[in-house]
Amino acid sequence: MSCLFCKIVSLEIPAEIVAESELSVAFNDISPQAPTHVLIVPKKHFPNVAELANNNPATVADLFLLAEEIAKSRGLVGYRTVFNTGAEAGQSVFHAHLHLLGGRSLHWPPG
Repeated sequence: MSCLFCKIVSLEIPAEIVAESELSVAFNDISPQAPTHVLIVPKKHFPNVAELANNNPATVADLFLLAEEIAKSRGLVGYRTVFNTGAEAGQSVFHAHLHLLGGRSLHWPPG
């Protein structure tokens, strides 16, 4: 499989893994947009969060639970979680993934 995140999950490509659960893996983003910028991905491949939610809703919950665990471990008072779905929304790796951003003031609206 040529999916970058599948290769990270299977340890074919190194990444700075920061947390893991039975269903998900979290690693630091290589191009961080905030002091904390972690990508949390399901271990099983789904091209986007809509496909993931339709086929494995328990994993969607797991992604958010892992995000909360990471945020607490880093002492984040507030944080943002984001799913980009589709190229027009900024998704560049077509394996569902949740962005966890924090460690600085995050303004609204984003982008």
